[in-house]
Amino acid sequence: MPVKGNKSSRRSFLWFGGSIAALAGFGILSGFFGGRTKVGTPGRVEIAQFSDSGALIGVETVDKVVKDEQAWKDQLSPIAFRVTRQDGTERAFSGPYLDNHEAGIFRCTACETALFGSDAKFESGTGWPSFWQPIAAENIVEHSDWGLGLVRTGLSCARCDSHLGHVFHDGPPPTRLRYCINGVALRFAPFTTA
Repeated sequence: MPVKGNKSSRRSFLWFGGSIAALAGFGILSGFFGGRTKVGTPGRVEIAQFSDSGALIGVETVDKVVKDEQAWKDQLSPIAFRVTRQDGTERAFSGPYLDNHEAGIFRCTACETALFGSDAKFESGTGWPSFWQPIAAENIVEHSDWGLGLVRTGLSCARCDSHLGHVFHDGPPPTRLRYCINGVALRFAPFTTA
């Protein structure tokens, strides 16, 4: 005779699993389940350089930024370290630059590489700064992220391997992409008129 499953246990298991996934999705568990610290991968990379006025200087081949764990901890705030070096996520609506509407460049908080221009920023309502394109494709690396049991496209800074966020296919025209970025992974540099 088949044994009937315990519906209460199954329901509790599903509720618990769903709750963990939801908390992780909102960045609440990132402090508990931090990944291995990324120190960076040595080598050289082509980076598009931009002036403080937003003008493209050119594409240069530069050394990647590689530091040990303690050097990154000394440079970054605890939340920026967790996000950029351990693939964490800041809590939705908690990070800087969500409501920033100034003209300028969003640079990598770890190495100052230009990542996004303010002209590509839009209000997504998700709780994280969102952009419809990077300032230069070569400055960002896309990779498969299998966290939370599903595959997403993760984003890293090409020069220092800092985790930035993810890209989704639900953005506005012309690209229809949404680069969903942790605010603590960025440093905003307003345009100068020099």
